[in-house]
Amino acid sequence: MLRSRLLLVGLLCLGMPSAFAAEEPTKTKTPSKPNILFIAIDDLNHWVGHLGRNKQVKTPNLDRLAKMGTTFTRAYCAAPVCNPSRASLMSGLLPSTSGVYENNTDWRPRVARELTLNGYFADNGYWVGQSGKIYHGGYERGEDWNFYAHANKANQKLDATAKNDGVGGIKFAPLTNDSTVPDDVTTAWAVQQLGLKHQEPVFLGVGFHKPHMPWNVPRRYYDLYPLESIELPPHLKDDLADIPPAGVKMAKPEGDHAAMLESGRWKEAVQGYLAAISYLDEQIGKVLDAYEKSPERDNTIIVAWGDHGWHLGEKEHWRKFTLWEEATRAPLIWVVPGVTKPGTRCERTVDFMSIYPTLCDLAGLPIPKHVEGVSIKPLLADPTAAWDRPALTTYHFQNHAVRTEQWRYIRYANGDEELYDEINDPLEYKNLAKLPEHAALKEKLAKHFPTVNKPEMPDKEGGKGKGKGKNKQKATAEN
Repeated sequence: MLRSRLLLVGLLCLGMPSAFAAEEPTKTKTPSKPNILFIAIDDLNHWVGHLGRNKQVKTPNLDRLAKMGTTFTRAYCAAPVCNPSRASLMSGLLPSTSGVYENNTDWRPRVARELTLNGYFADNGYWVGQSGKIYHGGYERGEDWNFYAHANKANQKLDATAKNDGVGGIKFAPLTNDSTVPDDVTTAWAVQQLGLKHQEPVFLGVGFHKPHMPWNVPRRYYDLYPLESIELPPHLKDDLADIPPAGVKMAKPEGDHAAMLESGRWKEAVQGYLAAISYLDEQIGKVLDAYEKSPERDNTIIVAWGDHGWHLGEKEHWRKFTLWEEATRAPLIWVVPGVTKPGTRCERTVDFMSIYPTLCDLAGLPIPKHVEGVSIKPLLADPTAAWDRPALTTYHFQNHAVRTEQWRYIRYANGDEELYDEINDPLEYKNLAKLPEHAALKEKLAKHFPTVNKPEMPDKEGGKGKGKGKNKQKATAEN
């Protein structure tokens, strides 16, 4: 069955939209429980128009989505890397509880099906379907879904020169034609599903790969950002001078950033990321158009989230893999009929561990006891409501960051520390951790660190894509 589903997606890539027909839910009456449109976005940081961090980015559809409901301006990942971030969000278990800290750790032996968000909703009467990337590529468990299709990059028809262009591990180049990008398949499936009435409530997992590397998208998206007008992200010379050794080790300034400076192509890389964002934004627009026309629009919840942030040279670092603001902050937007109000913004600090319990709360399902996040339904109803729970991010064993509305406190496994006043220093230029007047503050913030820190357990079979289970798949090459 799984093999046939993957074949159907391959056929669609070849121009056969009807390939999904065999997996459609039955068309009947509207369900009483709310449908859920669950939009996951890979490697999208806070370079989104309505969040205001980057003034040159063009994201009219993500901004349109924000105007439809409530956007969270301080939303953070559980881990600044794909696999543990998604495993935590979908299981309700913190990385420090599950021991899933990196991309090469197979989450599946550590998380039973009934603990997962999709498994729990399926067990409670939902038809659950996935297209694109929800869990990390290579560690999929397709049998947990009623419909499953992971759009593999291997389906992307790329010009070989474009595919390999870039600087070191940072890959970017426009496609020389309008080749099919796997996200096109994901969009087509979502649009088709939103046009149906269903026999049972549905959970539609719509997982977009862009703006993940390689930033190979049609040239017209690059043309939105002429190279001569590109502005580099804010950065400070010698920004790492007050960063402790553990933080510098994570940043690896001698790696991607040094190569980018030597190449003189920093602006080209920024252009590539912006182009990939605008491609993604157009896919979001198509999904929203289908949602607006959906016969079940008034009974459908939307939650859209990015799995973590991304650096483009800030703090002499590229990619994710740090505990700073750029790597940990990502969009979070909710549209909940009868609960959210159009165009509202919530400034409270939340993390993505809240998504699982909030969806349960909104669907009238008990929140499972193993879930470590809390429901933010009160903030959806009133974005100004009191809230004293900070966001928590973990990267590897006993490296944690706590984020409140004003402060970010990082403590590494070796005891190294960083402390930033995010209101007065939002670019995190000045590490205040050594100032004695902040000792009590650090002690208070440290109380939010996990009490359980499971040791790292790397995949015994040698890395990503080698995991157990009948759905072995080749993992994506770029991370």
